[in-house]
Amino acid sequence: MNLYSGKMNRLVEELSSLPGIGYKSAGRLADYLIRQPAEKVKSLTEAMLDARENVHYCKICYTLTDNDTCPICADESRDAKTIMVVEDTRDLMAYEKTGKYTGVYHVLQGAISPLMGIGPNDIRLKELMARLSGDVKEIIIATNSSLEGETTAMYISKLVKQLPTGIRVSRIASGVPVGGDLENIDEITLLRALEGRTEL
Repeated sequence: MNLYSGKMNRLVEELSSLPGIGYKSAGRLADYLIRQPAEKVKSLTEAMLDARENVHYCKICYTLTDNDTCPICADESRDAKTIMVVEDTRDLMAYEKTGKYTGVYHVLQGAISPLMGIGPNDIRLKELMARLSGDVKEIIIATNSSLEGETTAMYISKLVKQLPTGIRVSRIASGVPVGGDLENIDEITLLRALEGRTEL
């Protein structure tokens, strides 16, 4: 239903195509943007275009960055012998908010989901296995506690245990609800899950 004029309708439709933004929220955002000074809207537009053109994956962990390596991988004070495996950058950010994890990450960019046609070759597993040829002591699997996340965790565990290096494989502990996404969980729960991880 067209409640606005053509240009406003287009703005609402574009905003409502974003994840988590319904038609009502898109209408509120559009109304907010229209009321802002032109310079503020222009700055927002430029920031989005600049990010779209210059943000890419870190060549080590595959999180989003605008440099060759992300700030975490570039930080020499981080424990590069401990790698936490997460599904996406939002999960990485959730753990960084705890301020307690001092290792590095590997972002899979998804999870194995046969029903969705996503197999092991469709996520960054090959790149993870390549990293394990270095001096790595532990892999912490912090995929979501969904069917896809559990499937991915078990698959990674099997792959790592076949290596001759004896890398410890652990899984974040319960406390993260089944079916819950890491990005929506508070820092204390995430920290407890990290501290109570179990070996796979």
